[in-house]
Amino acid sequence: MAKKSAALGLALLASLFLLFSTIVHAQDDPLASWRPAFDPSGAQHTYLLSNIDHPSIEGIGVGFRIRDKVWERSDGRLYVDFRPLAQLGGERDVLQKLRLGAIHGMMCSSVAAANLSPRLGIVNLPFVVDSFEKLETFRNTPELFEPFAEAARPQGVSVVDFTTYGGYGWATTTPVANLEDAARVNFRIAEAPVNTDLYRAWGLRFTVMPWPDVHQALQTGVINGLDHTLIVCSITRKFDVARYFTPLDYAQGLYIHMINTRWLERLPADLRAILLETIQEESAAARERGRAQYEAEIARVKAAGVTFLELPEEDRARLRTLAEPVYERWAERIGPEYLELVRTRLADEN
Repeated sequence: MAKKSAALGLALLASLFLLFSTIVHAQDDPLASWRPAFDPSGAQHTYLLSNIDHPSIEGIGVGFRIRDKVWERSDGRLYVDFRPLAQLGGERDVLQKLRLGAIHGMMCSSVAAANLSPRLGIVNLPFVVDSFEKLETFRNTPELFEPFAEAARPQGVSVVDFTTYGGYGWATTTPVANLEDAARVNFRIAEAPVNTDLYRAWGLRFTVMPWPDVHQALQTGVINGLDHTLIVCSITRKFDVARYFTPLDYAQGLYIHMINTRWLERLPADLRAILLETIQEESAAARERGRAQYEAEIARVKAAGVTFLELPEEDRARLRTLAEPVYERWAERIGPEYLELVRTRLADEN
């Protein structure tokens, strides 16, 4: 009897240990709450999809919504294996893998996408696609969106759609209320050619830095400013260190959904239609959720004590003037007629 009680006691301890380990593991796993509610092992086809950032951002979390809806619509034949948080590597590395087909799809940040095709850099040019309203006009006007969507075809990549992560601004460890303040800041910018040209034109100090290095660089003072959107800065806790934010809204941050064309064309036609339709539907819904998230994050970070500052109108006008050489430089790469068409059509949204 004693042996039986001891055995039961050991079994109970083992069960409690297993439960504790599972809870700890779930707490340590940032993707635990996004695991699929189905077993994907029986799928006939797998779509390997990469992203660098956190799925709490609506423009990224859409990857899991696409996964679940495609699974349902395809009756379990196609599994979208979505890998956020840079599980498959940094964006430059993944872009190369995407071209080769080692990775099938990528929700690529718009700042990095210009490394694949210069035309994709049009959305990062300052004060062109600089509001949620202009973004929707750009997406839903075929003569504006279709040349953008076809831009990476020569690289073997198809652009299907995009989501948003909000308007850009400056998160800083010291207040930036004017361009004189900005001149004293060392801003981190993305590994992106448009941004490099822009900051040179603005005459501001900057450091090109991979995203995973940013938090430590802020903490150690290697940089004291960050060019990014409020949503990303908030969700990735950059405001823990940078306690000031100056909205610029010179561009909308996008996650551009790109697929290796060869892989896509090899997918059975019915599954290809399901995948593309689902991406488009869910991307449109995610842009709406992204807009709501932007407003919610403003309220949240203000309540947490982050100070918001506004540049004077004359300083904003000066940033526009200083950016003119950037338009001229990128017109040659993007296509001058296309750039002029986009700028003219979207100017009517003001």
